Amino acid sequence: MRDSETLLLQQARVSTDLQDGLMRTRMVQFHNLAPRLRRVVRQTAEELGKQVELEVSGESSELDRSVLDRMMAPLEHMLRNAIAHGIELPEQRRRAGKPEAGRVRMTIVREAGEIVIKVEDDGDGVNLETITRKARSLGLIGDDDKLSNQDIMQFILKSGFSTADTITQISGRGVGMDIVAAEVRELGGVLDIESTRGQGTLFTVRLPFTLAINQALLVQAGEDIYAVPLTSIEGITRLSVGTLQEKYAQDAPVHEYATNVYELRHLGSLLGSSAPALDEEPHIMYPVLLVRAGERRFALQVEGVFGNREVVVKPVGPQISKVRGISGATILGDGRVALILDPVGLMRGDPGIHAAYRSVDPSVAAALERTVTVMVVDDSITIRMVTSRMLERNNFAVMTAKDGIDAVSQLRESVPDVVLLDIEMPRMDGYELATYIRNNEQLREIPIIMITSRTGAKHRDRAMEIGVNRFMGKPYQETELLQNINDIMAACPRGASSMSGTY
Repeated sequence: MRDSETLLLQQARVSTDLQDGLMRTRMVQFHNLAPRLRRVVRQTAEELGKQVELEVSGESSELDRSVLDRMMAPLEHMLRNAIAHGIELPEQRRRAGKPEAGRVRMTIVREAGEIVIKVEDDGDGVNLETITRKARSLGLIGDDDKLSNQDIMQFILKSGFSTADTITQISGRGVGMDIVAAEVRELGGVLDIESTRGQGTLFTVRLPFTLAINQALLVQAGEDIYAVPLTSIEGITRLSVGTLQEKYAQDAPVHEYATNVYELRHLGSLLGSSAPALDEEPHIMYPVLLVRAGERRFALQVEGVFGNREVVVKPVGPQISKVRGISGATILGDGRVALILDPVGLMRGDPGIHAAYRSVDPSVAAALERTVTVMVVDDSITIRMVTSRMLERNNFAVMTAKDGIDAVSQLRESVPDVVLLDIEMPRMDGYELATYIRNNEQLREIPIIMITSRTGAKHRDRAMEIGVNRFMGKPYQETELLQNINDIMAACPRGASSMSGTY
């Protein structure tokens, strides 16, 4: 037995060393991607005629590669949003007594098992009155509804919601911050918004240090086993049945512990299952988790605690990942699957906000969810991939086709808002596809941008005779292509509302 115990101990040490080495290989420093973010700030400020400086603190902080890769697009959205909606024009800043050049500060720090990313600007702040008017015009809230400032700010995270007066490539289409919120939620993180009118806005993102392995506490709620990340648990206490009965009899049950006040809930009831009846002897004790969710604290009663485990986080798929309060799943030693809870997401919902969202007119809701779709037709897989990623970073939905025949097949099922078209392709070239689109009654209104290495006058003239809207040469400039798409969408009011067949 001693030999076996020694071997098991050695094996555990080897496994721990391998795991630590694996985690180190997954870590990358943030400063490798800082130049990309500075370029986004520079391009956005130039397009809007503003002067903006980006300060990055904590560039040497290490993040899990998978977390950083998935957060790059949301971080770009946050920076664009700060410049478009927060930073004022130079003359406005001068009148307000501010420096003409706005400042956006990004800070990356590690706190315990979390990575905290803060994006703060010194702009005009969130205009709550404008958001309220827009929400009422869309039917999200009624004229008599009274919401707190924090609840009102949550509307900017709603898909399709924008306070911009005009639609541009940077703002006005209602996409951006909803993508940020969705990605942070899928990563098991939390997004907080703080704003002071005239002084600026602060976005705080809290993410797990790694998506691969997490320290979690296994608990039982009803008949099911769940894993709760240790980073969200402040402590564990026990309450008797008699005490719980007295507290649950109150309108707003709370539990006081260590000078803090915790809202008392049963974990099973929050997850949609009924809380078990407390009909046992009054002296029987139940474990209660003391959880902090942002600025709020909750005491979650459970039926049992099975100790902490080092769990491997598994994705749960797009269907379950959209369920509030679930950040992943893990496989237990006996083969059972335990869902990993996100206590912050579980507590984040507010009945008033959800009731207001449900009251939206179906036609309005459908319009809010609509996104501009671009079809990229090119026989080069590299061009298709590069263009698709660039468009997706800028909030477009993308369809790709390898030649004209492939495009025709897809156009029978889905109709995009814009087509980016190459000339030289096998089976059906760009001229033939453009002719097909212009001669088809259902497709003839689709704007076409032809992007080709054949930039001679005869090629341009032939494209214009067919009815191509814009003609660009390869290699194209990203800003020029986005400007062309933006101009075409502004000149075609039909846009996604009437040309989108089945997305």
